[in-house]
Amino acid sequence: MLRILDRYLLRELVLSFLAVAAVLLLISLGDTVVAVLGQITRGKVPAELMFSLIALRAVDGLNVLLPLAVFLGVMLAYGRLYRDSEMAVLGASGLDIGGLLRPLALLALPLVLLLALVSLWLAPAAVRLSQQMVADANRSLLIAGLEAGRFVSLPAQEGVIYVGEMSADGTRFARMFVESEKVEADGRSQLNLITAARGELYRDTGGGERYLALEDGFRVEGRPGQDDFRLLRFARNDLRLPDNDSDEAGDAPKRAAPTIDLWRSDEPLQRAELHWRLAPPISALVLALLALPLSRSSPRQARYGNLIIAVLAYIVYANLLALGRAWLAQEKLSFGLGLWWVYLPTLAIALWLIHRGQPLRRKRAARRSAA
Repeated sequence: MLRILDRYLLRELVLSFLAVAAVLLLISLGDTVVAVLGQITRGKVPAELMFSLIALRAVDGLNVLLPLAVFLGVMLAYGRLYRDSEMAVLGASGLDIGGLLRPLALLALPLVLLLALVSLWLAPAAVRLSQQMVADANRSLLIAGLEAGRFVSLPAQEGVIYVGEMSADGTRFARMFVESEKVEADGRSQLNLITAARGELYRDTGGGERYLALEDGFRVEGRPGQDDFRLLRFARNDLRLPDNDSDEAGDAPKRAAPTIDLWRSDEPLQRAELHWRLAPPISALVLALLALPLSRSSPRQARYGNLIIAVLAYIVYANLLALGRAWLAQEKLSFGLGLWWVYLPTLAIALWLIHRGQPLRRKRAARRSAA
């Protein structure tokens, strides 16, 4: 059975945590929406996938959002109680800072389990699903921004393309015209005109770059104002469509890999990713304990004084985790050590600050032992 005081403190912690999580989620969604819209406008993903991709990326973002939310939530909830002198009243009634650990544990422990579920299973599954959706869409000419009967500019002003007819699924076309112009080393431009009776869109074996397979066409090359144009006829000619961005292609395979595969792998990148997935649940517990002593303040103290210190502490903590991840990928740290060299000192500092925040209790115990 929870005490009335425990229920009151737990309610304050939960409300503060939810408020901070909602604000951070809105900020994260704003960045995600901008990124997805940018990919849509550049022809990287179709517009109909926008909401699905935003939702899937939001799941992946919970790994960073929730540990920070619990850290700031505890800071704000207990910090308000200190500023409003409620902690002074509770302390006079016999409640010390150690007594605040029980409601904090009731918030942090379920959150640790939730983060473990998200980090180890849901987030990789969301990344895999989003990559599969984009990969399926990229097999269509529609995703390249092409539309039958309309001239379309290629990305980075690399030319103009026109398709006369297109299949319903956007994989095959007929009557294509492509115009491109390149500036050579001597400063003069090279004009290329390509026509094709038919063709299709495909991706290379690595799944990266997109190509147009042109069949039964002509190619005209030359420099404007010169009389050295060449006319070529081809049975097949493959034309690469320029990509708009890398979309984190280097990190994509390891971010989407199932956790069990990471555990069995001996590759440094895979092992670094495994430790990175273990970081959110462990960090939620460590940061919750660290926020408890950092929230301690006097009624006359500046409202956000400790909060600034806490944010700086979080920045240092997060950067150390990122540094440890890079060192693991470069094999500068052993797999057994992992990121524990960040967790354990932070946890020790948190416990020391909690113990240091109980001077009155230690003085009373000293007087009783002396008597």
